[in-house]
Amino acid sequence: MGRLEKDFLGERELPEDAYYGIHTLRAMENFAVSGEKVHPELICALGVVKQAAAESNMKLGRLDERLGQAIFQAAGEVASGQWQEFFLVDAFQGGAGTSTNMNANEVIANRAIEILGGVKGDYSLVHPLDHVNMSQSTNDVYPTALRIAAIRLLLPLAEACANLQGALQRKEEEFAGILKLGRTEMQDAVPITVGQSFSAWAEAISRDRWRLYKVEERLRKVNLGGTAVGTGLNAPRKYIYMVIERLRSLSGLGLARDENGVDGTQNADVFAEVSGLLKACAVTLQKISGDLRLLSSEPFGELRLPQLQAGSSIMPGKVNPVMPEMISQISYQVMARDLAITLAAQSGQLELNAFYPLIAANLLPALESLAKGMNLFAEKCIEGIEAVPEACRRHLEKSTAVATVLAPLVGYVKAAALAQESRRSGRQVLELLLEQKLLSEEEMERWLQARHLTHAGIVGEEIKA
Repeated sequence: MGRLEKDFLGERELPEDAYYGIHTLRAMENFAVSGEKVHPELICALGVVKQAAAESNMKLGRLDERLGQAIFQAAGEVASGQWQEFFLVDAFQGGAGTSTNMNANEVIANRAIEILGGVKGDYSLVHPLDHVNMSQSTNDVYPTALRIAAIRLLLPLAEACANLQGALQRKEEEFAGILKLGRTEMQDAVPITVGQSFSAWAEAISRDRWRLYKVEERLRKVNLGGTAVGTGLNAPRKYIYMVIERLRSLSGLGLARDENGVDGTQNADVFAEVSGLLKACAVTLQKISGDLRLLSSEPFGELRLPQLQAGSSIMPGKVNPVMPEMISQISYQVMARDLAITLAAQSGQLELNAFYPLIAANLLPALESLAKGMNLFAEKCIEGIEAVPEACRRHLEKSTAVATVLAPLVGYVKAAALAQESRRSGRQVLELLLEQKLLSEEEMERWLQARHLTHAGIVGEEIKA
């Protein structure tokens, strides 16, 4: 036995115990496309927005105290993560998020009715639109909630960046004295220390961390109170200021009213900016993961990654670099999501962007997966990496890279000839140096010190000093 609900399009039957209503039911039918639900953090943020609105409307005497308290309690439950199972609209939906806002209005209304002792669907007690949505529009509620959700997910991501940066810096210090061959364009270049490689990765993550920390400021401006197009029509002037104050207090975030509500309603460029910084972070992570996969593979073997799981169902003993592969895939997905966000942000027309749901469906998972992925990457990969000094030294000694270091000492032409002879004969450049008495064994030993090879200066002058 179900219950009947009506809207201006007709009448529909709903499950008797459902907290959602007819608007949600229609949206479930219309947008049954991906099976991907609205992100839980966005739903929680909607609960906070509805709390702030209810409290403000009560204080202004527009909403009956008894009704307002029930709505406030119900919205608070949504904000804490309750009733997620009744938010059933697909993440990909038309209407600029109206279906998600209506889903929230109906769940909160029916829960408030229940709190007041009524029966679900009896909107004469608490109405989803007249009471829960009072002084609001989807067009100010949804972007505001999206900003709150994004900030809440951005903060753990910044912490994950700090965590990964710290792990890389610890390895930088640990491997500071291990000399290895540097490579450019996949060819032998000049010596470098293993620690210096890790220092470059740490510095890149540090930049990502700073960018993400700063962009959070841009998300703090919200257009709540702007209603349909940002002008605040049908919202009392006192409400517009009060609701931001209450939202700031309830969310615990440093939110501020967007002084140009029209801009905040129709333009989504801030989300494209945030997404662009996530893409930059993904680029960094992909570079690091690619380097680790190379340096831990044969014939390099200069780094040893933690062995986490069997790598093959047919090749016994094989272990794969699964954590770099994992972070690479997350990075590729973030880059793909950035394209979707870019297209959505640019596709708004006139006074509203209808594609906010696409932005939410890509931005929030990108924030979440990056944070989780980076923490796992730091814990299960970076922290357990070991350098293999003997492999590092072997590759360096066999390389013609030392010819570059010799150029200031013996001249470019002679150094190039030594490199060519080494390649032709298979003999080491160092061996040829001694044979041709260009350096003594004592000078060679001094030359092989990392401080001469991996810091600014001219090695020839260091040797002569």
